[in-house]
Amino acid sequence: MSKKPVILITDDEKSIRNALREILEFENYAVLEAENGEQALAMVSSEHIDLVMLDIKMKGMDGMEVLPKIKELKKELPVIMISGHGTIKIAVEATKSGAFDFLEKPPDLNRLLISIRNALNSSELIRENRQIRKQLHGHTELIGDSPAIGQIKKLIQKVAPSSSRVLITGENGTGKELVARAIHNNSTRASKTFVDVNCAAIPAELLESELFGHEKGAFTGASGRRIGKFEQADGGTLFLDEIGDMASEAQAKVLRALQEGQIVRVGSNEPIKVDVRVLSATNKDLADEIEEGNFREDLYHRLNVIPIHLPPLRKRREDIPLLAAWFLQNLAEKEIIFSGKSFSDEALDELKKQSWPGNIRELQNSVERLALLSQDDVISKSDVQKQIVSRKKNKDLLDNLIEETDSFHEYKEEAERIFLLKKLEKFDWNVSATADAIEIQRSHIYNKMKKYDIER
Repeated sequence: MSKKPVILITDDEKSIRNALREILEFENYAVLEAENGEQALAMVSSEHIDLVMLDIKMKGMDGMEVLPKIKELKKELPVIMISGHGTIKIAVEATKSGAFDFLEKPPDLNRLLISIRNALNSSELIRENRQIRKQLHGHTELIGDSPAIGQIKKLIQKVAPSSSRVLITGENGTGKELVARAIHNNSTRASKTFVDVNCAAIPAELLESELFGHEKGAFTGASGRRIGKFEQADGGTLFLDEIGDMASEAQAKVLRALQEGQIVRVGSNEPIKVDVRVLSATNKDLADEIEEGNFREDLYHRLNVIPIHLPPLRKRREDIPLLAAWFLQNLAEKEIIFSGKSFSDEALDELKKQSWPGNIRELQNSVERLALLSQDDVISKSDVQKQIVSRKKNKDLLDNLIEETDSFHEYKEEAERIFLLKKLEKFDWNVSATADAIEIQRSHIYNKMKKYDIER
């Protein structure tokens, strides 16, 4: 049975502590209390704590004094600041000092619980990353010994200490975010915040607010002031992923921010200075995008000071055994599988033969499937052929069908025929067993076999 996350509430008002305790215990969290900063620091030093909720205005040491001391004791312990006298200046200062979030009293219940869940998830990811780095015995997060990856690792070590902007290119799933994080972790900004933004995942009309923040009333639904990603990353690193999908209006404002070293929130005329290192990534050819008028050439030159191109997995197949073994170890570390699982040499050779259009992400998912579905301690060549190769063939079959068929009705019937044929073959043409497996009546199978002219 997993232990409850432990949350330390630090507030000099007993009524606030009682109210928060009641909410958190109802949500199945374990709760500790401290009525001042000195008590909180003592408990952080001596107790297992997963999250601290810290009031800013307290007798004695206030929250802004306590926060950096907590970070000195346990750098990765997430802290949510709470205050009845919140200002944007205090919120920015708290974020720069390492606070995970800033909430005004009385906190909105949904916002409070979401912030707590996000903080605990973030802390868990940090712990997992630390364990992974320990397993790698000094490797960066970029796994591989191929010449191409070796060159990229050297380049990361060379450019990381500078503040130069880096443009990371490569197909989806090649590990562009890992390169960005490796650059940040090896830079002089490593102790500061790494903020990532997926430009393709945010609607164009919201991207400007997401990047630069907004003032209350700036647009419909702007019920309060919001701190944008540039301000959140002040002193640290901002990673703009899928930069090639950024809307043209946002491109112009990002260019201005890079040129002037300052931003302006939506709905404001007041410039705010920011010290941010910008890393960006795309799977698109930005030269083509510029030619087609989709991307600003001046922004491209601002971002592309240091280019790093990640090769697809099919062009560094020698790294596949190392990646597969590493993913397997990671699954064991998370206790998803037991630690005795391994690959046979023949299985690894079979993995190396595949094209992996989804690159590392596809390989990772395939390793997890193999680890969970293989019956023996050693994953064999036949396991790979059954779980990976045959699935690829079926996918290719359906992909070809999509290309060749314009009628949805025809596609649906042909897909149904292929599905039924494969299932009958799987169960050695035992209609009863097939019917049980796919959860339809035997008579329906016979009718469909007749309809689609399926014979053994």
